[in-house]
Amino acid sequence: MNSQEYIEIEDRYGAHNYHPLDVVISKGKGVWVYDVEGNKYLDCLSAYSALNQGHVHPAILKAMIAQSKKVTLTSRAFRNDQLPLFYKELADMTGYEMSIPMNSGAEAVETALKIARKWAYAVKGIERYKAEIIVANGNFHGRTISIISFSSEPFYKGDFGPFTPGFINVNYGDVEAIEKAINPHTAAVMLEPIQGEGGVLIPPTGYLKQVAEICKKNNVLFIADEIQTGLGRTGKLFACDHEGVRPDMVIIGKALSGGFMPISAVLADRPIMGLLQPGEHGSTFGGSALAAAVGRAALKVIRDEHLVENAANMGEYFMAGLRAIPSPHVKEIRGKGLLIGVELKPEAGGARRFCEALMKKQILAKETHENVIRFAPPCIIDRKTIDWALTRISEVLQME
Repeated sequence: MNSQEYIEIEDRYGAHNYHPLDVVISKGKGVWVYDVEGNKYLDCLSAYSALNQGHVHPAILKAMIAQSKKVTLTSRAFRNDQLPLFYKELADMTGYEMSIPMNSGAEAVETALKIARKWAYAVKGIERYKAEIIVANGNFHGRTISIISFSSEPFYKGDFGPFTPGFINVNYGDVEAIEKAINPHTAAVMLEPIQGEGGVLIPPTGYLKQVAEICKKNNVLFIADEIQTGLGRTGKLFACDHEGVRPDMVIIGKALSGGFMPISAVLADRPIMGLLQPGEHGSTFGGSALAAAVGRAALKVIRDEHLVENAANMGEYFMAGLRAIPSPHVKEIRGKGLLIGVELKPEAGGARRFCEALMKKQILAKETHENVIRFAPPCIIDRKTIDWALTRISEVLQME
């Protein structure tokens, strides 16, 4: 079958809830993917930062196959021999005392919200069912009913109400707005250190540090959604590390499995995570033997192959190359590490046409918020590959 035949089948039988580029990928290795016709492309999206370790990393694949031959799922009604080691290795790498494993990023966000609410009632003493959580406009934390309830994007909410109460929205990057929004019912502030889906928006320097200080002063939890920014993507293990901030809870996912399966987790210290009692929260597949083995291997690759450092160095090199392109269409280039946004001027005609042009030059990137091209290649990328890409990106950004 050729690409067009696959596309026609997908359009006929699949829900039209995505608008993908018309490339049909059949194989991936490292930073490269191949379509069904055998054409080779550089992946500059990394499945929205789930592939920090690259496609089909051999060490993670080996761990997955080995565990698959033993046992994959026992349910959390019993223990398995992989999860305790996963817990310990997460703690050793991140510095948080405890974690709770889930599957998707959205599940982990929901988990963090539940924990924050329980803490509000059990520890802070907020009146039952009155807890509020402050979030930022432009956020993207997932697609569940509760999460879209505090989205500021009308299209994400559309016809999906009624919505879950208990959330207060303020402008992203505005410290004073957070301080003003805090009241006796405030349980937590939840933010993305960089708003990836929002257009790779980076808050003002010092913002995260000030937010953390305000939260501490007011006995409010600070929750960082690092699903997309975490595990090395921005040139630090966590994006909050750029400001020396240690949130009360950190939400991770995506690269936690190296792209092999959905694995996510919430990290916190014992006074917060220890509040959960048996039966209050759980997941059939979260913390399975297979997920734990894969997660352990994914963490080992990040550490042993120095992906955090490489993302910092290659991100700086990539952004310098992008900024050197004399394009009449570019308004701003921003990013940290290998999470880079190229914002185009409104008159450029939208980012979609540039992404389609890049695809024809063997580079796969994706538009976000209409006028932004996001470049986020796997964190294993090297200078030679970036140079190869910059030549093609330059041609596209200078097209009419």
